[in-house]
Amino acid sequence: MLNISLGTIIWTTVAFLVVLFILKKMAWKPILEGLKKREESIEGALKAAEDAKEEMAALQSNNEELLNKARAERDLLLKEAKEIKEGIISEAKTNAKLEGDKIVAQARETIKLEKAAAITELKTQVAALAIEVAEKVVKEKLSNDNKQQELVNNLIEEVTLN
Repeated sequence: MLNISLGTIIWTTVAFLVVLFILKKMAWKPILEGLKKREESIEGALKAAEDAKEEMAALQSNNEELLNKARAERDLLLKEAKEIKEGIISEAKTNAKLEGDKIVAQARETIKLEKAAAITELKTQVAALAIEVAEKVVKEKLSNDNKQQELVNNLIEEVTLN
């Protein structure tokens, strides 16, 4: 089957050791350095990815915090605006009510004054008419002395009754 001779084993071993020595001196260090650099670059990339992931998580947390603050500020501004609006509306209603009451009071006073003036004018006209009528009646009735005496007595009775 296989013939193995001692000389072939020795020369194969020597050749293997020479190749191993040459590889160790010439290629082994560059290969190990290349592998080490590759390993370091992979580790660096993994570390950078991990750092980026942490930074993204921090940024996301900051964004959420900023968003919550912005929402709270917006809600506060809306609440303040609503309170201001309600205050303005309430003030406008109060002012309108006061102004309306003032106008109504002025109108009532004007009506009262005009009514008093109308009554006074009416009394003046009635008095003038009554005097005119009375004058005509008196002229008619005073044409004789008995009628004059009777009229004076009636007038005195009426005046004391009123």
